[in-house]
Amino acid sequence: MKKNYWLVKSEPFKYSWERFLKDGKTVWDGVRNYQARNNLKTMKKGDWVLFYHSNEGLNVVGIAEVIKEYYQDPTTDDKNWVVVDLKPKKTLKNPVDLSQIKNDEILKNMALVKQSRLSVCPVTKIEFDRILELSEKK
Repeated sequence: MKKNYWLVKSEPFKYSWERFLKDGKTVWDGVRNYQARNNLKTMKKGDWVLFYHSNEGLNVVGIAEVIKEYYQDPTTDDKNWVVVDLKPKKTLKNPVDLSQIKNDEILKNMALVKQSRLSVCPVTKIEFDRILELSEKK
């Protein structure tokens, strides 16, 4: 079965990677953008997700896995909004900064760069692998 790759953003003061690790899993709720919502609906159990600290940090810090496919967002009665469940898989050896991503030939056209306000975005296998490669360097 083909695995897909994604990136989700969270402001560390709202929900940090460290908190996610402590929790052991989370409901990815509060998405209120239709394109991001459509991306949540496309996620499949077993897909891998880059966890990005937005606003503060501006870096990819870890890898998560989709453990439950989309369902109604429990934080709203509006049927338009959905969530997925994620669990942490691995903390990156070194965070990969947005500046590294923007300056990398392979990554400069990522959805993270081209659609910077999108909180849930697709990542290609090549981009995913490149982020992991960069995280091993300092």
